[in-house]
Amino acid sequence: MLRRDFLTALAALTATAPVRAGAVGAEMPFSTDLLMDRVRAMARERYRPRPMVPEAWRNLTYDQYRKIWFAERNALWSGEDSAIKVDFFAPGLYFPRAIKVFAVEGDVAAQVPFSLDDFDTTDKFPDLPVDDTLGFSGFRLRAETERAGIFQEFLVMQGGTYFRGIGTGQIYGISARGLAIDTADPKGEEFPDFTEFYIERPAAGARVFNVHAILDSPGVAGLYSFEIAHGLPLRMRVTARLIPRRRLTHVGLGPLTSMFQFDGTNRDRFSDFRPAVHDSDGLMIRNGRGETLWRPLANPKTLQVSAFIDDNPRGFGLMQRARKFSDFADLEALYHRRPSLWITPEGDWGKGAVTLVEIPTEREIYDNIVAYWRPETALEPGVLHSHSYAMDWGETPPGDAPLAQVVDTRMGRRYSGGYIATIDFAPHPGLGDLADLTPSVSATAGQVSDGLIQQNPETGGPRLAFSFDPEGAPLIEFRAQLRKAGAPASEVWLYRWTPT
Repeated sequence: MLRRDFLTALAALTATAPVRAGAVGAEMPFSTDLLMDRVRAMARERYRPRPMVPEAWRNLTYDQYRKIWFAERNALWSGEDSAIKVDFFAPGLYFPRAIKVFAVEGDVAAQVPFSLDDFDTTDKFPDLPVDDTLGFSGFRLRAETERAGIFQEFLVMQGGTYFRGIGTGQIYGISARGLAIDTADPKGEEFPDFTEFYIERPAAGARVFNVHAILDSPGVAGLYSFEIAHGLPLRMRVTARLIPRRRLTHVGLGPLTSMFQFDGTNRDRFSDFRPAVHDSDGLMIRNGRGETLWRPLANPKTLQVSAFIDDNPRGFGLMQRARKFSDFADLEALYHRRPSLWITPEGDWGKGAVTLVEIPTEREIYDNIVAYWRPETALEPGVLHSHSYAMDWGETPPGDAPLAQVVDTRMGRRYSGGYIATIDFAPHPGLGDLADLTPSVSATAGQVSDGLIQQNPETGGPRLAFSFDPEGAPLIEFRAQLRKAGAPASEVWLYRWTPT
């Protein structure tokens, strides 16, 4: 899958694109009940893909696509008393099918029409045909996030069911999706689309914004409602209502997509001036048993799928804990400013597994990490399935950390044979003296040492180090934790080791 950094470039170019203030089509009644009536009718019918935009638009090169952008002066609600402005993206290139966008005021919706007059281009942009298949490929929301009168972007929705948000002061990195179907399945993955968006006009000074989206794919129809509040973190509340067209045995709820190329665990595989390259460095889980799990991400040689079985999870997310410039030393990518993304389920999600997919990659332009909740029970056709969750785009999950957190993992060969692993933990008031802590280290194969705890003078917290010999094992699952008086004093560190 192409890296969403491509969209970051577009956000600086194409995303300078909006729609003429007040330029909307014929009015029609609006309510989520009416939208659900549409979804029920869609689910009873055979899936019909939307028409493609003209071939000349689909054949645009990346450089050509960069030469058209939507002018901010034409943003939806530009010059009006609205707490947000909406900019739009052109179709074509990686976006062969257009979406529809509706502006909602009260109980009335009106479609925002596509017009080339709303876009600016350079003299190098080719003349392209315009017909009824054209529309937008997505949009972005802007608000007064830092200064009055300055509208800055904080959310982009473009391409399939992908969307990306940032907390105030951050830059784009991790992406989210509405729904994942058959991810990493040998028969191939299905990618649902958001085909229509309904954006409610907020009053001046409003802090919460509402967007609704119709989802469609061969396997399912649905309605998603987003309540969005910018800030640090950017907080979104998602309500999804799904009606499958067929029995769905492998779905991913709250799916997240990110990039991990290397860090201190696999640094020796890459000749690079930077010490690390990633949008996220770990999967964090607060499971239904009250444990906090930390699984450092990996860039394996072969596709790896991990399932963390649970019952009614309290939360999970792909986190970026490396927050210093020196962690990456990259003046352009600024990976230390990329958001973490945390999912907090609402209600009882029942039995299932937080699922992690790690795809091999040699380049940072590809998203190669996927995480989601996979319910144990299949979604049956014709039956309404609803779930809700909150999303926090920021630095840390909501709430205090009850135990010491992992801040870094390093791994490498020992001169005497085997490997050594070090796990650094952040300072925490519950740790007490180092002498009070005991290491707990286990492995599913090979030989592993008991572990040694030392003080890290730079982090101010403890470091747990241990050595291991794989003894030819093709895969080892590690589990480590700091304990105090027999009770947990840190998160549970989990790691899947494979030969490099």
